[in-house]
Amino acid sequence: MTSVAYLVNQYPKVSHSFIRREIEALEKAGTPVYRLALRGWDAETVDPKDREEQARTTYLLGRTKWRLLTDTLAVALQRPGRFALALKESLRLGRRGDRPIWLYLVYLLEACRLHTLMRAQGIEHVHTHFGTNGTTVAMLASLLGDIGYSFTVHGPEEFDKPEFIHLTEKINRARFVVAITSFCRSQLYRWCDVSQWPKIQVVRCGLEPDFHTLHVTDVPDVPQLLCIGRLCEQKGQLLLIHAAAELKARGQHFKLVLAGDGEMRPAIESLIREHGLEDMVQITGWISSAQVRELLLASRAMVLPSFAEGLPVVIMEALALQRPVITTQIAGIPELVKGGHDGWLITAGSVPELVDAMSSALNTPVETLRQYGAHGRTLVTQLHDVDHEAGVLARLFSTPSSF
Repeated sequence: MTSVAYLVNQYPKVSHSFIRREIEALEKAGTPVYRLALRGWDAETVDPKDREEQARTTYLLGRTKWRLLTDTLAVALQRPGRFALALKESLRLGRRGDRPIWLYLVYLLEACRLHTLMRAQGIEHVHTHFGTNGTTVAMLASLLGDIGYSFTVHGPEEFDKPEFIHLTEKINRARFVVAITSFCRSQLYRWCDVSQWPKIQVVRCGLEPDFHTLHVTDVPDVPQLLCIGRLCEQKGQLLLIHAAAELKARGQHFKLVLAGDGEMRPAIESLIREHGLEDMVQITGWISSAQVRELLLASRAMVLPSFAEGLPVVIMEALALQRPVITTQIAGIPELVKGGHDGWLITAGSVPELVDAMSSALNTPVETLRQYGAHGRTLVTQLHDVDHEAGVLARLFSTPSSF
């Protein structure tokens, strides 16, 4: 039985429930997972399952930060050659990175702590999600010897600054790399030599079995649309408020619910007041997965006008609950959403297309929306079963040297 460590920058986090589901599915399939995180999530953890995960996670930057120094000293004394190699590499990365060089020395301290914890557990492989600082720590830890690493790339962050996060080096040194969509894999191909392509494998994010087995209610004949996601620039909620204002001007009756919170909330609330939409647009703040599901079931459709994405899990969840979606034709989204069959695909950044799609969703007969939802549920069930995808990942963990 092969045990692996999972290292995430912030865990558990409300927007990272897919990582929790992946870990649970791996353990269900017989792969024990040692949970590690650089730090916790700054906001309150509202989901009971996330609170359980919090108690099971070891934090490298936890209350015993002094252990970073003691573990680093121990590794330097026990493995001077390896430590010198990792130190040289951290300085090289820092000189070419987009962050201060001293931060890369912190990454080295965290790598020594990670290496010590994994050696104590007898674990030889660590997997990270996102090709950013967590993967930097894992790569430096691998230079200390006796452990290897792999990582999952989601986008778009990794593709915004691939050279500054040293994506090519991370691919070259990894035992294997996971891409969550075919589009994501194609972007990774751009940043490595063709000899590295075989190690880049598509493993899709999966939904927990509940989404596939629960009894789904019909699309309700109500004028409510739901947007789920962090309130930030890349999700496009400001355009959503402009579109809502246009719908109001046309005399359209509707309610728009924004489920989430984030740094753009003050700007979004200001725009809501500016357009007099207080009675038509609601912001929930962070809510639990169960509450999100209740809102989806109570809505006519989900809308997500993102500017940049990988493949949002909330789209999978909406389709699994037979709710059609309005979203943008970017990145990996068209691999799941087929406009005219399970929702509407629009051009990113286009308010007129967003207005037309929202109006169509609000005025399309419910029976047609139910057909869209049924089609979407069939497709997401085929592509995003968490147990199947975890099985693929488990096989990669058990034979990482086959590439």
